Amino acid sequence: MKFKIPENSIFAMLQRQSWWVSALVALATFVVVQNFVPWGYALFATLPFTVITLMVAWKQVFGPTGARVEKALEKTRGMSWEDFAQALERGYKAEGYTVQRVDGVADFELEKLGYLTLVSARRWKAARTGIEPLKELAAAGEKREARECQYAVAGELTEQARAFAKQKGVKLVEGAELARLVRG
Repeated sequence: MKFKIPENSIFAMLQRQSWWVSALVALATFVVVQNFVPWGYALFATLPFTVITLMVAWKQVFGPTGARVEKALEKTRGMSWEDFAQALERGYKAEGYTVQRVDGVADFELEKLGYLTLVSARRWKAARTGIEPLKELAAAGEKREARECQYAVAGELTEQARAFAKQKGVKLVEGAELARLVRG
């Protein structure tokens, strides 16, 4: 089971920043804390920030760049539905899910650790997606008592669709995450 950091925690916010921001926070923490306790304890207090610094630096150096992600998404948009569905299925299986294709609003049912996740991906090529498919997916998720709903998209979403997804907890699988899943 993946541990999810709360979105508004300092660690989540630092992960969205450049690596040097976390390094500055670690340094500031060390300077302040070492005034009150021995330097060894102060060094220990900076450990979480140092780990975040290393994680972010690793992602920025070795992670996908915008150009690589865009190239992968272009390739994804060029796939037929069957090729895309197979690639997505392989990607989810690689993450430990049991994958079953279904008909209806959702295209896949994922099961992991006894939890159900519905995935809608059929409109992945759409240049711009509105709120309706997300409403349908959220309703299907509530009806099936799914723990999570995911909507895979290689194009753009309207602002209303993004706001709805955030409000209803529909996870948007897009950009680098979609490219990584399809690449397998």
